[in-house]
Amino acid sequence: MQSLRRLGWLSFGLVIGLTVQAAAQDAGVVEVTVTGEGLSEDSARNDALREALEQGGGVEISSHSQAENFQLIRDTIYARADGLVTDYKVLEQGDAAGGVKFCRIKAMVSKSAIASTWGEVQNVLDQVGRPGIAIYILERIDGLVQDSSILESQIENRLLKAGFNIYAGQQIRAIAEKESGDAASEGNVAKMQAIAKDFGTQIFITGTAQANAAGVKEVAGEATAMYNGDGMIKMYYTDTAQMLASESLANWRGGARGFHTVSPQAGKKALENAGQELVERCYQSVMKQWATRISAGGELTLEVEGMTLADAIKLKKKLQEISPDKIKNVNHAMTKGIATFRIKAQMTAEELAEHLVGGDFASIIEIVDLKTNRIQAKKVGG
Repeated sequence: MQSLRRLGWLSFGLVIGLTVQAAAQDAGVVEVTVTGEGLSEDSARNDALREALEQGGGVEISSHSQAENFQLIRDTIYARADGLVTDYKVLEQGDAAGGVKFCRIKAMVSKSAIASTWGEVQNVLDQVGRPGIAIYILERIDGLVQDSSILESQIENRLLKAGFNIYAGQQIRAIAEKESGDAASEGNVAKMQAIAKDFGTQIFITGTAQANAAGVKEVAGEATAMYNGDGMIKMYYTDTAQMLASESLANWRGGARGFHTVSPQAGKKALENAGQELVERCYQSVMKQWATRISAGGELTLEVEGMTLADAIKLKKKLQEISPDKIKNVNHAMTKGIATFRIKAQMTAEELAEHLVGGDFASIIEIVDLKTNRIQAKKVGG
């Protein structure tokens, strides 16, 4: 299924109709009537909500087209469509051609809310930078592990285009295979989490994909190599290893047009064709979770080795005293002598580190590593 959306959003389907009824209820609200389509009623409704946001707030969003990180901020806003469409009514829904669902809605879109949200997202990006994502997909063609993954490359390109910082390919693969062998196939989340932490990413994606030869079939008068396969992608938060989403491509059958005999290259082509929808679903899951997190403001992580619970409680209080305007909230957890502080802050990790190397902090902790949104330290004298 191929996207027809100008702004690159696909919700398991295509937009089949669109009627904009210009009707500003007040200076900041626009009424639109749109139709969306998807594989389920929910996805069709979500598709319609995003289309309503695009049509009702398109001018406001386009006014930022020269801004840094435009696409990432824009797509983050679109992932929050249900919160920016202030009210909507389902006018009609049901089955559409091709075995999909459609949903037609009348919606009210708040342009002022879009402007406010743009500022919020921009502020968070200014604090913590573009989010980083580590990707490792183990891929097999006819049972043989491949040196590179076509599905991994597709996900990487999709997220790079959106503006994320991506760590994939050989830089991840060499470490993953050295540290944990078939990390993805064995489901070794802890190993992948450790690798993702080393790269300072906020999210890591891991999974498997495989394609097996299923003979040659004539398609449109041309001999075409056919393949059966499946794929599974799981996405996790790096700091907690909490799974944020899982997407699968189960029991697919597809051809590699242009390949008249089965081969590893034909298998990759078939997997590339089949994986397009899975990649888009993966992208939407990442954007939805990123939008949810960013709505709470920037979050920094401080890990301190060698601490007792009493030490951690004292350090938490001192962190809260840095600046009420800058430090919004501090939570902490203890695991085997390592205190992990999650800090919602209006500052970058580098700015926080500057506080931690001076004053009373210098006698408590010593910074040993600094990444985009994560600081590692050890207790002084610990």
